[in-house]
Amino acid sequence: MLAHAREEDPRECVGLLLGGGSVAELALPLENVSQTPRSAYRVDPRRLLKALRQADDAGLEVLAVYHSHPGGPALPSVRDRTEAVWDTLYVIIGGATGEVRVFRLPQGEEVELDVCE
Repeated sequence: MLAHAREEDPRECVGLLLGGGSVAELALPLENVSQTPRSAYRVDPRRLLKALRQADDAGLEVLAVYHSHPGGPALPSVRDRTEAVWDTLYVIIGGATGEVRVFRLPQGEEVELDVCE
């Protein structure tokens, strides 16, 4: 997840954290197809469906959606809050510092999470 954010900079990266229970076993990078990738993310719906099927076939569940804010803080933007449609955690990687924070959106409630590389 962190390597993906570094690779995509200055574009926002996006992906899924997959696993079982509360332990993420896999960070699955997805392509950001947004027309404004420096300030927003969007995943092709067909690619997302394929990723969800692969996770299901492997017995993994979506634990979180992650994305980066290149040059910005690890805080949810107005867009992040309004476009959050999944009942899952949202991990935000701050590009300026590499800080990682986790939120329940659209509420904006921060969740404590241990992150390791």
